[in-house]
Amino acid sequence: MSTESTIRDSIDDAAATVGSVWPIHSFVTANPLSGFEDQPFDEAVAQATDILGGRGYPSPETFRQALEREQIDREILEAELAEAGYEADPEALLDRMDTTVDADEAAEDTVEDRVDHVLTKWLSAFLDEGRAHWALPDRDLGFYGVFRNVAAYDTQIPDAGIVADLPATPVEAIETVLDPYPEAQWEAIFEEQLSALPGWTGFIKQRAEDGGEWQSRHPITLAGYLAVRLSLFDAVDADLSPAKSHTAEPNETDELSEAFLSAWEATYREELVDAVSEASEERADADDGRPDAQLVFCIDTRSEVLRRHLEDTGDYETHGYAGFFGVPMEYEGYNSEVSVEACPPIADTQHTITEHPTDGERQAEYDHLTGIREAAAEIVETIESNAATAYGFVESAGSGYGLALAGRTLVPGRVHDLFDSVDGRVPDEHEFCSPSVETLTLEEKVGYAETAFDLMGWDQFARLAVFTGHASETANNPYDSSLDCGACAGNPGGPSARVLAAICNQDAVREELRERGFDIPDDTVFLAGQHNTTTDEVDLYDSGVPESHAEELETLRSDLKAAREGATAERTRSVDDAVRETERKAADWAETRPEWGLAGNAGFVVGPGELAADLDLDGRAFLHSYDWTTDPDGDALEAIMTAPMVVTQWINCQYYFSTVDNAVYGSGSKITHNPVGNVGVYQGNGGDLMTGLPLQSLKAADDEPYHQPLRLSTVIHAPVDTVTDILADHEDVAGLLDNGWLSLTVVDPTQDHTAFHYAGELSWSPASKDVAAEPSAEATPAVADD
Repeated sequence: MSTESTIRDSIDDAAATVGSVWPIHSFVTANPLSGFEDQPFDEAVAQATDILGGRGYPSPETFRQALEREQIDREILEAELAEAGYEADPEALLDRMDTTVDADEAAEDTVEDRVDHVLTKWLSAFLDEGRAHWALPDRDLGFYGVFRNVAAYDTQIPDAGIVADLPATPVEAIETVLDPYPEAQWEAIFEEQLSALPGWTGFIKQRAEDGGEWQSRHPITLAGYLAVRLSLFDAVDADLSPAKSHTAEPNETDELSEAFLSAWEATYREELVDAVSEASEERADADDGRPDAQLVFCIDTRSEVLRRHLEDTGDYETHGYAGFFGVPMEYEGYNSEVSVEACPPIADTQHTITEHPTDGERQAEYDHLTGIREAAAEIVETIESNAATAYGFVESAGSGYGLALAGRTLVPGRVHDLFDSVDGRVPDEHEFCSPSVETLTLEEKVGYAETAFDLMGWDQFARLAVFTGHASETANNPYDSSLDCGACAGNPGGPSARVLAAICNQDAVREELRERGFDIPDDTVFLAGQHNTTTDEVDLYDSGVPESHAEELETLRSDLKAAREGATAERTRSVDDAVRETERKAADWAETRPEWGLAGNAGFVVGPGELAADLDLDGRAFLHSYDWTTDPDGDALEAIMTAPMVVTQWINCQYYFSTVDNAVYGSGSKITHNPVGNVGVYQGNGGDLMTGLPLQSLKAADDEPYHQPLRLSTVIHAPVDTVTDILADHEDVAGLLDNGWLSLTVVDPTQDHTAFHYAGELSWSPASKDVAAEPSAEATPAVADD
């Protein structure tokens, strides 16, 4: 193998320990320890502590609070502790847990600090995505190329070592710097250097892998980044010998933490499984008729609350489906300068869907009013990004603008009303545009509709069937995309809903679907909508609904309004006007918690939509519709377990690690965030990109946690043998379970609704206490054949 191949392969292997980071304008949740998922959880967090420096378990104080609040069942906890070999009182064991971190005794301004300071300055300038008023020159040469051309003009870089005469390629530079070190150390050196700034490394890694417009115009690679980093160290004559041992092992504190965490998770899981098991038995005797309407929401935990309140208002059938609605596309809205990926990273985009106008009069009205609004937005952006301009503008604008600022600050609810009124005058894109589904073949269209119906187990259709995407509404929030649809790569889900609705309304598609066994009545109309998760308002895109369905549509609007009132009251814990409070939060530019996003997530339930209809899951469970009776071969369940289940585990892990160590895996307080280059945020005026969620998304106050840091508990309503066969065919998914990154329980309707808990190595144990005491032949744990 050539030296160049050795270097490139070593870089790829070393980079595996750093998770990918997406730009903040398209925030995608991901497990920050994704590179360790091939290891058992306890070993992985120990290794990550050694390499990345982050804590892997909640603090003793967090466990103590959970115990006091009865979120941890003492009986379960004592059993977990005994299994780990600890007999002492739980409170005494918490006192024994040592979570101190050895202080860094190095000087305040180390060589590494100086190199990081210079390097992050260059990275922020090069990776800027349209925010900088003065762009770094020669970015088309790539990161290493522009550094090679311009470094001589940076007075912070010594004119010494390899920097004085940089080689033509990054690999040559790396090879030159590493010449004094044995080849056996190279990968360890790369791993140490890449993990030094994991935020920037993760962003470079994702951008290089994903490509896209910015990468094609201004390319950067991990090799180019390492070449610059190592060259800077060579310029200051630093020793690059790897210092980390990579031999970290779980200690007593970790063992105790694992026991407390497992007990906490088991307490939550037991309640969830019992509820699903009881619902499964009740559903067996249910008599299903044609519902008033069917609404399909994203599997997002926030949808669970609104779905439950809507079902209370009438005979509605609600379903959960990944919010990109199965169409892996890039979407370019009307008058948009760029297209965005509107599907999860686990799926490759296969189509580009654009909006094309269908109503010239409404289009002209939109263009005129939007132009005015955009001009105002440019003024606001200038004020936000330039303090000197802000003072000058306010002085020249006079008292009128001062009153506007005061209104924005003091009465944000009134501002929301004003904006709502103005926006009401501007036609929405869906009112004068249609998505270009003509670019899809008939077979592709039918395939996407069939997949959706199969996954949700649909065998009947209401007169109105609504695909409902979701988006958030916030002001002055760099993390706003983290509150949008994760299945749409941090973008609103309305466009995806519109695409699938447009597909399902086409006569040729419906005819082919009928040939494939889906009996779609002639009076069924598919439409799209969008759920505002900040205010729980649902906007129905009803321009194509015929007059014959006007009465049902009006009833649905009324019931959605009532559901909104109930959902907002639950979410705000408010007895006053909860709707008004959520509108205030949406408009208040000083609001650090406009909504909670996915905070609290702990469960993933896969089963028929009506299975959760009477369950109050407290907005903590992802809900994916699935009916095993319409999936004899298990193909639909396989698609759910290998995609949505994996993605929800990523989401859960990001919330978990952002909570247990926010300084390393999160992003600290929003109050001290400094947005950089439209790609991320710093804490303060420089340094590494912060990679996870802010404190305000996880805590109600400094000493009051909101998110409970639990690993995901998945519950699937299906025959256990089907699940076993799927796991046997997908070692990567089985590996996540075997290594403890999430848990899986199956409620088997073919075995008297018995619950089986995955016990590792494709084996199961009865989860029910009654069954565990006297196992019957029918409840024998299933094991896959070799």
